[in-house]
Amino acid sequence: MDDDEEPLESNSKDEDDTELTPKGSDDALYCEAEAIGTVEKEKPPKEDSETDLEIEDTEKFFTIGPKELYLEACKLVGVVPVSYFIRNMEEPHMNLNYHGLGPRGTKAIAIAMVSNTTITKLELEDNCIMDTGVICLVQMLQENYYLQELNVSKNEIGLEGAKVISEFLQRNTSSLWNLGLSGNNFNEEAIDLFCQALSINYLIRNLDLSHNQISDTGGEQLGQMLNINVGIQVLNLSWNHFHTQGAVALCNGLRGNVTLMKLDVSMNGFGNEGALALGEVLRLNNHLTHLDVSGNDIGNEGVSRLSRGLESNEGLQVLKLFLNPMNMEGAVLLVQAIKRNPKSKMEELDISNVLVTEQFVRMLDGVCAVHPQLDVIHKSVQGFSAKKSTFLMANPMKLIQSYADQNKIPVVDFFQRLNPAGTVKMPVGEFRKVMVQQNKVPLNRYQVRELIRRLEEEAGMVNFSSLDRKDCDKVKNNNQPSPSPDHMPRTLPSPHRR
Repeated sequence: MDDDEEPLESNSKDEDDTELTPKGSDDALYCEAEAIGTVEKEKPPKEDSETDLEIEDTEKFFTIGPKELYLEACKLVGVVPVSYFIRNMEEPHMNLNYHGLGPRGTKAIAIAMVSNTTITKLELEDNCIMDTGVICLVQMLQENYYLQELNVSKNEIGLEGAKVISEFLQRNTSSLWNLGLSGNNFNEEAIDLFCQALSINYLIRNLDLSHNQISDTGGEQLGQMLNINVGIQVLNLSWNHFHTQGAVALCNGLRGNVTLMKLDVSMNGFGNEGALALGEVLRLNNHLTHLDVSGNDIGNEGVSRLSRGLESNEGLQVLKLFLNPMNMEGAVLLVQAIKRNPKSKMEELDISNVLVTEQFVRMLDGVCAVHPQLDVIHKSVQGFSAKKSTFLMANPMKLIQSYADQNKIPVVDFFQRLNPAGTVKMPVGEFRKVMVQQNKVPLNRYQVRELIRRLEEEAGMVNFSSLDRKDCDKVKNNNQPSPSPDHMPRTLPSPHRR
């Protein structure tokens, strides 16, 4: 058996015969596994539970290591240990996605995590942990102040699990700032619980509620929460059931929000009225930097209203409108709105399903001369010959490597000298601006886009620290096909219209 393929409990989803610690017992999990190497805390008597770990020799938990503690927990809970967890207990990122843990396997992990001071990010996506597993995780989080990121997406948590998480968030007793709750079938009742908690909890900065059942009522609840929340910076609400009413209510809450920077509401049903409300948000809110409204039934009328907000917005950097029923008329409105705004910080406009003409491209060239940090991703250009396309997409790294060879300098020096800060990392927008404006190796917008695609290390940053001759040769010989000069298609399913 492969080392990564751990034997799992065959009936991990069938937990009816095993009741976990009642959620009312805040100290139960900690009682089952005391922190290793620390003085034993005074604890109130445990509530009766069929699955409370009956430890005859409590002192063993003060002497055994974390591996032995986990193995003991697995034996007492009745699950097969996960070898990946054992091998990586000293790493900061623990990825246990798709391991089939079930509630009992999750409980064993939680017991081992009570005293763990190394793991700061724990991923448990698609493990069927259900609400009983959530209880164990919450009890662990009340003792573990080192864990900062938790992903429990696609785990059938349901309303009962939502109640447990909400109560925990209201206590503000952990270091958790990143919480993944995608794909758990949360409806308005669950969202109401979360919004109540997040109206007083400002520690959560990154929240993922995508792929749930949030409709217009949930949009109203989220809007009210965002109107007062001063913690959330990144919010993912994609693939839910927002339509006009929920979209407008959500936007009403965003008008005065001063902390949210990235919002993903793609694959919903905002429509043109929702786009009007978003335009008003952009007119009043300069804190939002990334907005994804792909797949929202927004046509030219909605784009026109959205464009009015772009004319005065001074904060937005990325706007994604992919998979909306707009055409080149809407594309022109967007680009002209950016042109009319001298303080625009727009770096990326994604309208990649829109077919444009050479006339549009010439207009875009003029706009990019004023805003060199801007990249507009569109569909193929009518009338572009294959020869012209090939010329526009001449391998940018090969050209830079040739320049570096001629001047007998490392490639990394070429990039570093262009960076005002002199570092080996740059924000994408700044990098695009200097690459378009520099004249040592003249590059067009399409070549710069390709260069960013190859150098981007993490969202919003390019990193050229490791570029030496060997790296460049590898890049030049990359077998991956280069995108066309207009757009490299994104693979996304067709949006569901609810």
